[in-house]
Amino acid sequence: MTNVAFVALTCGLIVGLGALGACLGIAIMGSKYLESCARQPELMEPLQTKMFLLAGLIDAAFLIGVGIAMMFAFANPFVG
Repeated sequence: MTNVAFVALTCGLIVGLGALGACLGIAIMGSKYLESCARQPELMEPLQTKMFLLAGLIDAAFLIGVGIAMMFAFANPFVG
C-alpha cells in the first residue's frame, strides 16, 4: 500500500471514530440531563445552559478532527 492509501484510511478512521465518540458523548450527556431534570426540576434551566455548552464543546472536538482529516486529505504533507 502506498502513503496515499494509508492517509485515506487514516482520514476515514479520524472522521468515523470522531463521529462515533461525539454521538455517544452527546447521547450520554442528554440522558443524564433528562434524568437530573426528572429528579430536580428546579435545576432545569441552569443545567440546560451547561448541557448546551458541553454539547458545543463535544461537537467542536469532532469538527477539529474533521479539519485535521481534511488537511491530510487535500494538503497531504506525506505525499512527495
